[in-house]
Amino acid sequence: MASSSASSAGAGYYPPLGFHYSVVFSISPHRDDVRFQSVSGLSVEYEMEEYKEGGENRFVHKLPVRTKYPNLTLKRGLLLTSVVTQWCMAAFTLRKFIPADLMVILMNEKGVPLRSWNVVNAIPVKWQVSELNADKSEIIVETLELSYRYFIML
Repeated sequence: MASSSASSAGAGYYPPLGFHYSVVFSISPHRDDVRFQSVSGLSVEYEMEEYKEGGENRFVHKLPVRTKYPNLTLKRGLLLTSVVTQWCMAAFTLRKFIPADLMVILMNEKGVPLRSWNVVNAIPVKWQVSELNADKSEIIVETLELSYRYFIML
């Protein structure tokens, strides 16, 4: 069986699977605050500005202006005690916005880090809890949506 840490240039490389990861917040040492069901929004793109050159009708120049990062969405089973949830609620109830860094760490099957994304200056923009429904026996899912400045891939 090929190791996921094998060189991508070498034979037998297999891309890592996306189910073994953790999310570590700079504001929380609590071990349950690293367990999330899903993480989405690790993406970056350029905002482009169009420039029309006089006399050139075949195309429009597109020039990169700045990078854009979408909101980061984290989902997990509802925790009754969570420093991260308290941080979110402080923003929504007290308008106390304290930027926090967080690290999303992708690991192999042995728990060895393969890739990390350091998310800089995140603040909560939305908190949501899933539907409460007496007809279903489902785990209550808490969704955190965070705005952030940028991330650094390590």
